[in-house]
Amino acid sequence: MTHYANTIDFDFSRHSSLSNLLISFPVAGSCQGMDALGIRVSHTKLSGLCHRRTFSSPALVCSRKNVFLCNGSDRQFSLHLNASSDKCKANVKPHFQLPVQERQVFGKAFYSAREYTFEENFVGVRSNTVQEKIGVLLLNLGGPERLHDVQPFLFNLFADPDIIRLPRLFRFLQRPLAQLISVVRAPKSKEGYAAIGGGSPLRRITDEQAFALKEALKEKKLDANVYVAMRYWHPFTEEAIHQLKKDNITKLVVLPLYPQFSISTSGSSIRLLMRIFREDAYFERLPVSIIESWYQREGYIKSMANLIENELSNFAKPDEVMIFFSAHGVPVSYVEDAGDPYRDQMEDCVSLIMDELKSRGVGNTHTLAYQSRVGPVQWLKPYTDKVLVELGQQGVKSLLAVPISFVSEHIETLEEIDMEYKHLALESGIENWGRVPALGCTSSFISDLADAVIEALPTASLVASAAEETSRETDPVQYAINLFFGSILAFVLLLSPRLISAFRNFLV
Repeated sequence: MTHYANTIDFDFSRHSSLSNLLISFPVAGSCQGMDALGIRVSHTKLSGLCHRRTFSSPALVCSRKNVFLCNGSDRQFSLHLNASSDKCKANVKPHFQLPVQERQVFGKAFYSAREYTFEENFVGVRSNTVQEKIGVLLLNLGGPERLHDVQPFLFNLFADPDIIRLPRLFRFLQRPLAQLISVVRAPKSKEGYAAIGGGSPLRRITDEQAFALKEALKEKKLDANVYVAMRYWHPFTEEAIHQLKKDNITKLVVLPLYPQFSISTSGSSIRLLMRIFREDAYFERLPVSIIESWYQREGYIKSMANLIENELSNFAKPDEVMIFFSAHGVPVSYVEDAGDPYRDQMEDCVSLIMDELKSRGVGNTHTLAYQSRVGPVQWLKPYTDKVLVELGQQGVKSLLAVPISFVSEHIETLEEIDMEYKHLALESGIENWGRVPALGCTSSFISDLADAVIEALPTASLVASAAEETSRETDPVQYAINLFFGSILAFVLLLSPRLISAFRNFLV
């Protein structure tokens, strides 16, 4: 099909960088007036009956006069960008033939009162005159949504080398060991999830936080797409990355939903992101800003203090209530051997919250303990369950539990704190029990996250390109052999009831 036209308008309002632009018509051309607009085009591709590929960075890809010969004829076109309308206009000589193909609608070409489509391999124009597409990536743990999901979720969790840190010589056993642990722990974990409704609410709550953050950003005059990336269950990080690429995001802020940094939480998710970034050319040109921790932000501290103050008012004698901060634990080796800043940040966070409360006239005593330990290794102390018993023995009668490392309700707040620890506390002599809810979508908290995103945008920079990882690559044949024998070992262990029983006792 052949059509004739004098002018074609391409709408660039949805895009922010020109990469792989495909113009499918037989045209020769020159670009004019672009220097004044400060446009930098990294890769332009003209394809159709004439095809020329040009590269230039950071200079322009086209000169003031650049002629293409198409089918033996000399034709010219000019490319202009209108800063007010964000449209790129191609002017061609009259009676110019434009072959048009059916394409999926991604952008529109308008001419002669009819519209046609152009190539989807279009990314946009990097220019101050074109609005950027901002993306915010929320990182979280993830959780099984059904009881059937529990065992595979646990496998994903324990297969992460940032969760179970094996010596290099035994890393080939990571997945077989994860399979064994997940099978052994699944029955007890299913009981916990069944007690809170049959699955984790974490995805639903995180989706709600993502929507609230998007709205908060919009109120602060920033349009942004907000994505949820879970580490161990759907939507996986890879799913979120696929979507933000599909949306042609041009600048990204990574925001872990963990106030304090740990190599086992934020660190694990960020490490996965870095691997994806190194392997995907899309991220070579995407500025990224990563907010590693934000526990010290005033908005977060005040939001936590508000929740604590509100819950204290529910006690008959608020002044006599001990504030009990319970944080998720990590093995001591993470802190002492791997340099994890988690403990220091947690203690600093508690101190900041208590200072805020004291400034409001709240002078309650407080303590910090760590929960959720697994296995026989030493974890950060003091342990939550041990401290609860000790407080009861010391005569503490009123206790307000504060889940300090969680901003969303999930199994460790709804089952571990609300059920297990509450029962233990009451058994130990504590008479009045209260618990501060997780921040969730608290407006002051969400507003502060929005401020954190806006403040992080100017620091966005290109991620280092595919550098070799410091660790030596494993020979694939040797890895296959190791995995084979490791799988046999796991299979043998699974078939031995005595070994399973011993291993279960080892993990508890």
